[in-house]
Amino acid sequence: MVFKRRAKRSYARILAEAFYPRGGWTRAFHYVRHRLHRLPDKPYRIARGVAAGVFVSFTPFFGLHFIFAALVAKLIRGNILASLLATFFGNPLTFPIIGFVSLKLGHLILGTRFDVAAHASLLSSFTSAGGELKDNFFAIFTDETAHWESLIGFFDSVFLPYLVGGIVPGIMTGVAFYYLSEPVIAAYQKRRRKKLKERFEKLKAKLHARAGKGSEGG
Repeated sequence: MVFKRRAKRSYARILAEAFYPRGGWTRAFHYVRHRLHRLPDKPYRIARGVAAGVFVSFTPFFGLHFIFAALVAKLIRGNILASLLATFFGNPLTFPIIGFVSLKLGHLILGTRFDVAAHASLLSSFTSAGGELKDNFFAIFTDETAHWESLIGFFDSVFLPYLVGGIVPGIMTGVAFYYLSEPVIAAYQKRRRKKLKERFEKLKAKLHARAGKGSEGG
């Protein structure tokens, strides 16, 4: 294959790059911003997609953010690709803050106790729950026994509070990003159209000049 990697990446390398891209988060941020600006769609639709992606970043559906972002974007008639790019808002730098706010607010709304230690081990909690869910799924097709006790505890103490608590800040942040990104995208597209028009006019002038010289020579 033409685009196949020369050296296959190890699983450790893949995991490391998931938390810290090869070019760094700054380069990744500029790439996402550049792609959002150049999307061929109306500014308000792109901004709605951004809002959808940012909102979904506040949900505990890790590994499914792309799917849910696309669904939310479709629901609010936003740009789906913009929603996928905007899930970048949820990254290893922001997830600790998002997780803390969502869990604390969720426990407050549900009237349950917020365990700071549970927040400190949030990543391991989701990883462990994912592993147990996988084991229980395969237990359906084998002689193994499915165990749901720890998953129920995880749902009550982590997943549900995270889900409930992430709705309000997710909506607020998504709306804020909509109103921040829409005029920026509109201004960028207007400036880009102006530059393209200027280039077209220059090209047309050159063609006319060449045609004029050709007619004089004839």
